[in-house]
Amino acid sequence: MKNKRIGEFEEVVLLLVGILGQEAYALKIAEEYRKQTGKTASIGAVHSALVRMSKKGFLRSAMGAPTDRRGGRRKRIYEVTALGHRTLSHTRDLRMSLWRQYPGFAIKFS
Repeated sequence: MKNKRIGEFEEVVLLLVGILGQEAYALKIAEEYRKQTGKTASIGAVHSALVRMSKKGFLRSAMGAPTDRRGGRRKRIYEVTALGHRTLSHTRDLRMSLWRQYPGFAIKFS
């Protein structure tokens, strides 16, 4: 997985895509990012991360149905791929391994 590493922002966005399911589109992800982290992320930053992770194969997307609320425009809905799930699993395992080794925090995680 050497070439398939992700940064913290990408990791959080990828997790949010999985959490949001059919509501995983750029604006909703940016809103949820703010809600979950207390930090703001521009739509542009979220969109760039989504495109970057799609190119890496972590995400796939499809256009949703047009809605009256959006003036007939469609949303691009994202979904985590199998590679994205493996990458998240690898990232989680690495972080947990490091936490277990950190003095003072070396507790057993399940």
